[in-house]
Order: sequence, then structure tokens, then C-alpha cells
Amino acid sequence: MSESFDPARWRPAPFLPQDDARDPALLFVVAVLCFLACLAALGALAGDRAAHGWSGQLLGEATVIVRPRGGETPDAAAARAAEALAAVPGVSEARALEREKAYDLIRPWLGDVSDLEDLPVPRLVSVSLDAKAPATAAQLDKALKGQGLDAVVDDHTRWIKDIRRAADVVRATAAVVFLLVAAAAGAVVAFATRAGLAARRDVVEVLHLTGAEDGQIAGLFELRFARIAAVAGGIGALGAAGLGALLRLIGGGQGVTPALPVAWLDLLVVLPCPLLAALVAAVAARLTARRLIKGL
Repeated sequence: MSESFDPARWRPAPFLPQDDARDPALLFVVAVLCFLACLAALGALAGDRAAHGWSGQLLGEATVIVRPRGGETPDAAAARAAEALAAVPGVSEARALEREKAYDLIRPWLGDVSDLEDLPVPRLVSVSLDAKAPATAAQLDKALKGQGLDAVVDDHTRWIKDIRRAADVVRATAAVVFLLVAAAAGAVVAFATRAGLAARRDVVEVLHLTGAEDGQIAGLFELRFARIAAVAGGIGALGAAGLGALLRLIGGGQGVTPALPVAWLDLLVVLPCPLLAALVAAVAARLTARRLIKGL
């Protein structure tokens, strides 16, 4: 004998089933995309910190190339230049570098030359500038010319511009990667929304006949895929933070290399990832659902 129908035990099937065979694949794809986006953000922060560190070091230093005149020896000319520069306001220290250091700087360009001492190698003066009120290149050049010295001041302006340009490229690249990842995640969610609507076309038509509005039906897809994306974003963010922490520990507290230092605070950049992933998924699902529902 068949079991009788009990209205009290009957529950209508949900419009979107809680367990869908496509959900794990969608979760995996969005998690990978979020992982890549978080890595791009960490890389941008590390690159920006490195650029600021290098710029700060270069801004606090200057190098003076001194060439002897007349019967003056190179070492005497360098010592006289260091003494003149030390008296300039905004200079913390001026020190003539040893002859060996000057040779070490030009040896890579000339190769293994054994008789460098016979060449007229100029001497170098390392100048440390005051961090609060550093002396300008013009002030240093004026002090040198006042002592009748043949010298060239290098305040590292060209290198600083190159470093800042490289930092801008890193930031722009990270922004492009983030936008591409967001677009890819939106496209994946849109595809999943399209598949879900196609599978439930008859149900959507019935809901329309009963008075359901397009926004209400689209809201079901919006909420579902926002939840999936939030979970995937959390997984991707956790994976990126774990990798960043591992690289910092392996690199002795400096990241992969000293050129890309990763700080512990940088790992906090992954915190908004679940929220952003859910927002992108919700917008993509809603726009796609509303457009498709109107065409039914």
C-alpha cells in the first residue's frame, strides 16, 4: 500500500538547489583568480616599499668625482674636495674614498687590468646629506668651484627617476592584473548564471505568471553566487597570505629577495578579497540574470 500524502511534511523544492554539481568547479576557479589577485597586490606593495627605500637612500647621498689639476695628486685633490664639501650647509659628512674602491668601480668595465695604477683614475668623494635639509647639487658644485677643483657632482637624480618610474610600472601592472582577474571572475559567474537560468527556464516563466518581478528572480542568483564567491575569495586570500608568510620566513624576513621585501602588515591586504569577490559575483550575476530574463 502506498504511503498517503501528508501536506504538513511537504516542502517545495528550492528554485536554486543548495548542492549543484557545478559549484565546486566554480568555487575552484574563483579561488584561483582571487589567489592571483592577492599575489599581485602583495607584489605591488613589496615593489613600492623597495622603491621608496632605494629612493630614500639615494636622496640622502651624493657622489663627487674629483680629477686632479696641475701637480696635485689625486688623493690630495679628493681630500681637499671632502674638506670643502664638509663645510657646506646640509652636508652631514664628506669622505674621500680609498684608491682601491675607485679601482673596484672601474675594473668591471676595463676587465682584469693589472696596471690600473698607471692610469689617471679620478678619485671619489662620498657625501652624506642632512635628511631634514639636504644640500643641493648646485650648492656642492659651487663649493667645489670655489676651491678651484675639477669635480663633477652626481646627486643620483637620474637613478631616482628610474626607480620611481619602475615603481609606477609595478603599480600599473598590479592594477591591470586586478582588473583582468575581476573581469575573468565576472565572466565565470555570468556563464554559471546563464547555465542556471537555461536549466530553469520553465520555472522562471511560471514565476513570471505568478507575479514575480525580474529583480526578485535575479536576486536569487545574485545571493547564491555572491556566497560562493565570498567563500572562494576567502580561500584564495588565505592561500596568498600563507604563501607570503612562507616567502618572508624563507627569505630571512625580507621576502623572496631584498629587492622585494614583504612585511607582515602587507598580508592584511588580502582581507578585502572575500568582500570584493562577492561584490563582483553579485553584480555579474544580477546583470546577466536580468538581461536573460527579459529575453525569455
